[in-house]
Amino acid sequence: MNLRILTSTFCTIFAITVMAQAEATDSLTHELQEVIVTAKQPATKLVGSTLVSTIPGSNLAELGTALDVLAQLPMIKVTDNAVSVIGKSNIEIYIDGRPMRDEMELQHLLSSNLKKVELLMAPGSAYESTTGAVLKITTRRNFMQGLSLTDQFQLQRRRKWSVMDYLALSYRTGDWEFFVNGTINRNNSVNKGTTTNTLVYDGKETVVGSSQHNSFPTTTGVVKGGFNYSHGAQSFGAYYRYNPERGDFSNSGSEWLDNNSAIARDIDKRIRAHSHLASLYYENTFADKYLLHFDGDFRSAYDANDVATIYPASTIPAVNSTDKRTSTLWACKLYLNFPLWNGEFTVGTQDSYTHTSLDYRMLNTDISEYIPSSLTDSRQTSAAIYASWSRTFGKFSLSAGVRYEYVDYDFKVNGKRDENINRCDHTLTPDISLAYSFNEESQVSISYKMATVKPPYSQLTGSLNYTGQHEIEGGNPGLHDERMHDIQLFGMWKGFMLQADCLRALDTYAFVKQVYPADNLQLLMHPVNIDVSALSLYLVWSQPIRFWTPSVTAGLYRQWLTIDNSRYNKPIYSYYFDNTFSLPHGWTITANISGSSQGYMHTNRFCGSWFTMDASVGKSFLNKSLTLKLSATDIFNTANNDWTMNTYGVFVDKRQSYDRRGVSLNIIYNFQPRKSKYKGSAASEAEMNRL
Repeated sequence: MNLRILTSTFCTIFAITVMAQAEATDSLTHELQEVIVTAKQPATKLVGSTLVSTIPGSNLAELGTALDVLAQLPMIKVTDNAVSVIGKSNIEIYIDGRPMRDEMELQHLLSSNLKKVELLMAPGSAYESTTGAVLKITTRRNFMQGLSLTDQFQLQRRRKWSVMDYLALSYRTGDWEFFVNGTINRNNSVNKGTTTNTLVYDGKETVVGSSQHNSFPTTTGVVKGGFNYSHGAQSFGAYYRYNPERGDFSNSGSEWLDNNSAIARDIDKRIRAHSHLASLYYENTFADKYLLHFDGDFRSAYDANDVATIYPASTIPAVNSTDKRTSTLWACKLYLNFPLWNGEFTVGTQDSYTHTSLDYRMLNTDISEYIPSSLTDSRQTSAAIYASWSRTFGKFSLSAGVRYEYVDYDFKVNGKRDENINRCDHTLTPDISLAYSFNEESQVSISYKMATVKPPYSQLTGSLNYTGQHEIEGGNPGLHDERMHDIQLFGMWKGFMLQADCLRALDTYAFVKQVYPADNLQLLMHPVNIDVSALSLYLVWSQPIRFWTPSVTAGLYRQWLTIDNSRYNKPIYSYYFDNTFSLPHGWTITANISGSSQGYMHTNRFCGSWFTMDASVGKSFLNKSLTLKLSATDIFNTANNDWTMNTYGVFVDKRQSYDRRGVSLNIIYNFQPRKSKYKGSAASEAEMNRL
């Protein structure tokens, strides 16, 4: 369909809507805190510090997939099938008690099969201290015997075509369930941009610039099979998943220094990767009150990259490098839950062993003088014991917990241990939450949590990557674990909701750019530890008006950060106007508009993006067995992805055009759809996220 005609059609239908969306614009950014709320019947309720949304009977039940529903719920953001929670990192997502292993699972889950969505904004000690928020999705029970089949096909057009197909088979007989599913996804994205670095070097102003035209076609697959058994109070199950990936990244651009003519540059990157995952669980309730649960996971992964940087129109020699990364994870989790002192008490242990190695080879002799080859090896052993207790006292509810964790981290470079990085940590992290319910429409909750957040392994590497004649990117093996203190306040009154979050983070990490010591000018982009305080505040109003459910949000994010006598404190203001239309004969329409002012998030100053719009229209056929949905993203091509950074005397101006404007058609067919009864959960979800 002609995009201009489609845009005109959506504009006519949604002329009454006005919106804004702040989008994370670069891999360097943390998720911008934001609220996307759509009121519905029944409305989302605050239970303690958990937002509970009931889906059946609401105007969200027929939107299409679970991703469509989540995009309209409080505190949740969905961008290109990726789910994030406002102001939170390291979120965990569970579907019927089992951890979500990839983003496609939510795309494959129908909205009509959802029963309840719970968002734990202050997860307790039962979860790893790195966990910022937990999203728990419960599906509707449908215990049909025999064969179930689901097929989902998606065709998407942006700057390039992308296609995905998912097929799932499940067979249930008696107390046994056997399942197998597979996904093939061919995605192709194109991004454009320029980067200009300005600094004083050797006493004069110097400009280092580059242009990018990135094409990134990837083909990924998932094959998964397993079984579940459930009889009475006892259940167990297991599954195996294989995930291959092939990608061929290309960048046709240029480089320049000061006023010299730009030099053509081509970068080609070949990616070959795969991973194996085996997971099992056991659960049993005995004496009618003691719940025992065990999870075990094994994961191994391999990732190989070959990079070639060529300057076709000059005599500059090519720069070639290779890197091979392997990782292994063993993890287990065991807990016991039982009533105690008129409340619920949980005690458990969570343990893991992780081994990663990175073999980086720089094949250009001249470049290897300042970007040497290296073999890094890291091993981490983690053991934790936790306990939590919760109870309701009339209109009050209280939950409290504590977690002790021992971590032994061993790091080697070229076979030699680095004593400045190796460490053994003992951490004790408490949490507490108190809530009061005035009535069904009015609740208030306050919570405090102390946490230790470990940086991802990709940022702990000591290797450097060549990105241009005068630019390097790398990790920082000396990054410390973040110590975080978080106080949250939630309040709901009729159609209004207030969310406030005060955060103090010690030794979190942010990216900086600075001069790297070398024989010639080299700029290094890498993460460093920083201390930052932040306040986020959002006020939401939402009220159903017949078939139309509007939601209006006004938000503020303000941080206090100083690096090298430079302040990064300019606040970000945002607004949101989301709309859901429930029309006769099963038609559903969404129109979401959003925007934000320019401001700082860590060391990045993002440009303003005042008007961005997404919309969709869908309908079910054949007694809801067939669902068709047409979606359009960034209809007016107004999303602003530009940012600047000014650290250690280097000013970076990044102008980029992301591949987000486009349309997609989603076709879903279900034959006897039913839910999986797999009850396993992540034995060490945070470690998997870091890998």
